[in-house]
Amino acid sequence: MNVKSRAFAGAVVGAAALSLSVMAPVASADPAAGDFRVLAGVGSDTTQDVLNGLGDSIDGGTLIASYDATGTSPVKTRAAGCSLARPNGSSQGITALNNDIDTGAGCLDFARSSRGVVTAGTDLTWIPFASDKLTVAARSNSPLSGVNFTTAQLKAIYECTLTSVNGNPVTPLIPQSGSGTRSFFLTQIGNPTLGSCVGTMQEHDGRAVTSTAHIAPYSVAKYTAQTGGLIEDVHGATVLTTIDGGQYSRPVYNVVETARLNEAVIADTFVGADSKVCQDAFTTELYGFGTVADCGSTGLKGEN
Repeated sequence: MNVKSRAFAGAVVGAAALSLSVMAPVASADPAAGDFRVLAGVGSDTTQDVLNGLGDSIDGGTLIASYDATGTSPVKTRAAGCSLARPNGSSQGITALNNDIDTGAGCLDFARSSRGVVTAGTDLTWIPFASDKLTVAARSNSPLSGVNFTTAQLKAIYECTLTSVNGNPVTPLIPQSGSGTRSFFLTQIGNPTLGSCVGTMQEHDGRAVTSTAHIAPYSVAKYTAQTGGLIEDVHGATVLTTIDGGQYSRPVYNVVETARLNEAVIADTFVGADSKVCQDAFTTELYGFGTVADCGSTGLKGEN
């Protein structure tokens, strides 16, 4: 990264982080034991905190229950029954929602997702509500922290055919299987076949970046909320770099059963620009996400 672009990226993250630390306390995670709300959701680590914030903000904290991607397991989503293994990441959350639909259990109402459709179909609808940016993190004391990576470099790094950048060793880390960040990042860099040099980490936990050779994909929104004190700060010693002079942009979604789109509570909460989630732009932006023009649209459908 050149000095100008690095200074710009740092200023944006720093200003957002300052705003967060001034404006809000550390966010809560799962609803308290015995707090069973109308709509229950699981899935993405990337969007768990903004959904927690929306859950606390909308309708006095009685409408949306968002259960984190990590923590004790199982989670209990209803007063009667509904004890399920905690899904870690977008794909596990979507699978849990599909299983809930197939069995008629009635334990889940939506899944959080930071990736789009993988398998075509019409059973589920991906409803966008915000935008995120994804880039690569390195340790602040690493010579890689100043690199403006190219997409081609990253593909080769994750194939383990490129093992140094500007003469400095590089060891890639990738989020856990089922992570929407993992899926989106690998698609963006050309769907590499991962080489044996690639390590695994819980997404957006910078404490796993322990070597000056390590790099890992990282959500800019998540990083901003962590370093701003809005959520638990696990960024460790990481700083954000750039890719092709910027960062990859991506929409983030709440996924619901297509057959339930016309249910009043689902529609009022998620569907359309006037839905409760789309109208609470303050909370969405507070957590480092951007607003999207198609918030609440229902055109994107799939199976998982």
